[in-house]
Amino acid sequence: MTNTILLKSRPEGKPTVSNFEFVKDNSELEINDGEILLETAYVSVDPYLRGRMSDAKSYIPPFELNKPVQSGVVAKVTASKNDNFKNGDYVSGMLAWKTHQVSNGEGLLKVDGSQAPLSTYLGVLGMTGLTAYLGLNQIGKPVAGETIVVSGAAGAVGSVVGQIAKIIGLNVIGIAGTDEKIEMLKTKFGFDAGINYNTSKDIKADIAKAAPNGVDIYFDNVGGPISDAVLFNINRLARIIICGAISVYNSTETPMSVSVQPFLVKNSALMQGFIVSNYAEKFPEAIQQLSAWLSEGKLTYTETIVEGFENIPNAFIDLFEGKNKGKMIVKI
Repeated sequence: MTNTILLKSRPEGKPTVSNFEFVKDNSELEINDGEILLETAYVSVDPYLRGRMSDAKSYIPPFELNKPVQSGVVAKVTASKNDNFKNGDYVSGMLAWKTHQVSNGEGLLKVDGSQAPLSTYLGVLGMTGLTAYLGLNQIGKPVAGETIVVSGAAGAVGSVVGQIAKIIGLNVIGIAGTDEKIEMLKTKFGFDAGINYNTSKDIKADIAKAAPNGVDIYFDNVGGPISDAVLFNINRLARIIICGAISVYNSTETPMSVSVQPFLVKNSALMQGFIVSNYAEKFPEAIQQLSAWLSEGKLTYTETIVEGFENIPNAFIDLFEGKNKGKMIVKI
């Protein structure tokens, strides 16, 4: 039996469980020459999926209504008629929210659970780690001794960005939404300072206090007022890396924000958005470096693992409530 989760309707504002539909199919899945049968083991839920649930023009086509949602998945090969894969292999790639599915193997990467936990291939050794490493290095061009601010710092990407920055020798300040997360940033991930945006009475002043020499790099995962506050503290030649804007993904009205142009002109600063696939040719070297740091104990990670295929939509929705620490993953 195959269970599938379809996008039933496009969310207006914050997604709800009613936007999804569960479908069961009792028919047996058969494979042809060149195909493999996959059994889902882990599913990644990520904020960017919210954008694909709208029909607005973006860098990637929107999900179709009444079709399966897709995201990063680790799956086990349970039958194979493809010479590149054998029974028992584990693979990662963009796959449908299904318990079982047939694939021709294109776009799938074999992963080794004996080298690192399978879930890490959706996180620190997957798109999460690649996004952090490549965004920071390709756009941020960090130099030892500089100061970086990371928003959404307790999330999957932010927590890796901060650790990489520390490895390079930067002063790292993280912004997150609870005192517990701030403590985790400083004790587990080695951040130098943290700011709780929910209890801060003046984020702009708190950033200035934490970064008395100003901000050289800002890795932005949230957008909105938090990012506005960082702009008041940037240095000359600052680099502002736009990775995400989770604070406005569910907005039904046009968000209001300060005008960035005066800050960029006054400081000769760079602001650049990116998607990780921009740097696809650098994936191998990035994975090699991330794997080395992980094995050396220089890099660690936190996962929020929710169990049960039926809980995928709720896990996704919980991202927008900040209920995850690090990478949010559903174990099937």
